[in-house]
Amino acid sequence: MQPHEVAVPIILFIMVGLVIMIGILSRHRERLTMVEKGMSSEDIKSIYSRRFQPNPLSSLKWGILFIFGGLAVLVGFFLHYQVGTDEGVMVGLIPLFLGCGLLLFYILASKKAG
Repeated sequence: MQPHEVAVPIILFIMVGLVIMIGILSRHRERLTMVEKGMSSEDIKSIYSRRFQPNPLSSLKWGILFIFGGLAVLVGFFLHYQVGTDEGVMVGLIPLFLGCGLLLFYILASKKAG
């Protein structure tokens, strides 16, 4: 067993731990700064609740993208097995269908907003 075969997983776990620790410490420092500036706990809670409000149209966007992505794969397989096209056609169909899905989402979202 080579030394680098053991070192890579150890370094990986150390790096993941460091990233998590830095994230926790930076959030703690941010909260301490808010308390030092005189903000109450209710003010801090309201800031964090506004920051992480989910977008109600997000589910619509992802649903449309998954549907159009699945349609692209379905059409790609159909063209490959029935018509005899290259498998590379699917590489072009997936971005094409996903782009159409994003355009459909834009149309639906602009109607809902406006």
